[in-house]
Amino acid sequence: MTAPRTPDSLADPHHGQPPHDFAVVGDETIYEGPIFALRRDDVRMPGGRIAGREKVEHFGAVAIAALDEDDRLVMIYQYRPALRRRIWEMPAGLLDDPSEEPVVAAQRELVEEVGIEADEWSTLVDIVGCPGFADESVRVFLARGLRSVERPASGDDEEADLVIRRIPLDDLVAGAMSGALVNGPCVAGVFAAAAVRDGRSAARPVDAEWLDRPREFAARRSARH
Repeated sequence: MTAPRTPDSLADPHHGQPPHDFAVVGDETIYEGPIFALRRDDVRMPGGRIAGREKVEHFGAVAIAALDEDDRLVMIYQYRPALRRRIWEMPAGLLDDPSEEPVVAAQRELVEEVGIEADEWSTLVDIVGCPGFADESVRVFLARGLRSVERPASGDDEEADLVIRRIPLDDLVAGAMSGALVNGPCVAGVFAAAAVRDGRSAARPVDAEWLDRPREFAARRSARH
C-alpha cells in the first residue's frame, strides 16, 4: 500500500502566501510550571490592531497504539486529576527532553508503562487538541510485533495505580462511539489503527514530518538546566 497522501481538497487555499502573517510584536511569561507554561503574545491583527492572545506552551507528547497479533490494543486505566476520575488511555509520555527522538520516547514509555517492546513502528496520526489556546501536539505511533519485558518499578506515583489490559480494537471503536473513550489522541489513534488494520489506509514512517511538534517550552527549560 502506498503512503498516505493529502487530498487536493485539503491543500493550502493561500498557496503558501497568506494575506496576513499575524506577527507577534511582544510577549511575556505569565506562569511557568513543571509541565506547561502560560504566555501572552501581542499579535498584530489584519486591521493593524494589537491584540493579546494567551497560550499554553507544552512539551508535546507521544502515545502508542500497541496492536498485538489478536487485534487487541494494550490499554491503561488510570486516574486523571483534571477529570477527577479514571479513564482508558493508550500508553503515553511527555517529550520533555528536546534531544530525544519521538519514536525513542515512545519505545521507552511502552516499556516503562506496560512492560512491552515492539519490532515494528510507524506513525499513525498527529493530534493538536486545543489549537485555539495551546500548542500541545501528540504523535500517536503504531507498534506491532509485541513482546513482554520486565516493567520497571513505578514507585508511589500515579502509574503505580494503573490497570493494564489488552482490549479488542473493535471494542475500542465501539467505546469511542459510545463515549467510553474520551482521551483525544486515544480516540484518534483507535480509529487510525482500525483504518490501517482494515487496509483502508497506510501508516506513515516513524520519522514523518511533524509540523506542529512543540519545541519552545522544552528548549527554554533545557537551556536553563
